[in-house]
Amino acid sequence: MSNLNNKALGMLGLAMRAGKVVSGEFSCENAIKQGKAFLVILAEDASDNTKKKFTDMTNYRNIPLVIYGNKLSLGKATGKEFRASVAIIDQAFAENILKLI
Repeated sequence: MSNLNNKALGMLGLAMRAGKVVSGEFSCENAIKQGKAFLVILAEDASDNTKKKFTDMTNYRNIPLVIYGNKLSLGKATGKEFRASVAIIDQAFAENILKLI
C-alpha cells in the first residue's frame, strides 16, 4: 500500500475516534437507509453478495461507494478485528477520505 493509502486509513481511524464511522453490515445498512451515510467503504475481500447489496443500496441513494483495502486493514483502521463494510457519517470526513483514496 502506498503512503497515500495509509493516509486514507489514518483518516478513517481519526473519523472513527471522532465517532463519525459505523462499521459492520447491519450498522452500515441502517446508516444508509436513514440517510446518514456520506461514504461507504467495502473491503476488497468482502463477499460478492455483500458487494452487490451495498452497491445497489448506495446507487439507489446516490452515496459514493469505494472498494478499498481488505477486511483486516479496515478492521485495524477502525480498532476492530475484521470489517467488510464501514460507513462514514460525516460529510467532511467522507470528502477527505475520498480525496485520499
